[in-house]
Amino acid sequence: MTAEGGGALKRALVPLLLPEKCYDRLFVQWDLLHVPCLKILLSKGLGLGIVSASLLVKLPQVFKILSAKSAEGLSLQSVMLELVALTGTMVYSTTNKFPFSSWGEALFLMLQTLTIGFLVLHYRGQTVKGVAFLVCYTLLLLLLLSPLTPLAVVTWLQASNVPAVVGGRLLQATTNYYNGHTGQLSAITVFLLFGGSLARIFTSIQETGDPLMAGTFVVSSLCNGIIAAQLLYYWNAKTPHRQKKEQ
Repeated sequence: MTAEGGGALKRALVPLLLPEKCYDRLFVQWDLLHVPCLKILLSKGLGLGIVSASLLVKLPQVFKILSAKSAEGLSLQSVMLELVALTGTMVYSTTNKFPFSSWGEALFLMLQTLTIGFLVLHYRGQTVKGVAFLVCYTLLLLLLLSPLTPLAVVTWLQASNVPAVVGGRLLQATTNYYNGHTGQLSAITVFLLFGGSLARIFTSIQETGDPLMAGTFVVSSLCNGIIAAQLLYYWNAKTPHRQKKEQ
């Protein structure tokens, strides 16, 4: 590798993906089996990949609702509990100054979940309530991110993620079971969330060392797996909305 090429590679990787000592170890000394540095590279790469993918994860769900002009099959309580969990992760990570690559998807997923929550209310004929929900949530988020919120409250909010995730996913799973179909749930979104939560178990351990964060993603993976399994089980089930269109 030329000096110019090596310099360009170093600028691309340091410090975004690797500390300088690991860059030297892997790409100057060519010690490609140095496990600690390989773990850092894998964790950072996975983390940034998850954050980048999160920009699009829930868009298929949003477009599916807009296309059908219906939020049938989506549990509003499940959406709200997921919003609580994402907000807790974002506020907790920001307060503790964790690397953006370890939690950044929470920000983008939060914005998309907020949109889905509004659409569910809108297509239930409750648009005014949906607008009020957006305004109240924004004000609450600004308060949580401000110095006015004690650290103990932020930690409690993150600890509440586990029951919020479990409760939200079980509500959606119960809704799917009683409906006998998954309604307007997007398969792309569900499977991307499942894969992302699995990868986050590794990156949260590697980058934050925080057992609260890692435990949340373990629970999230199990719950997302249940919804993914239901999607496969009910794959060919027709919703009343689809049946009406076919008649």
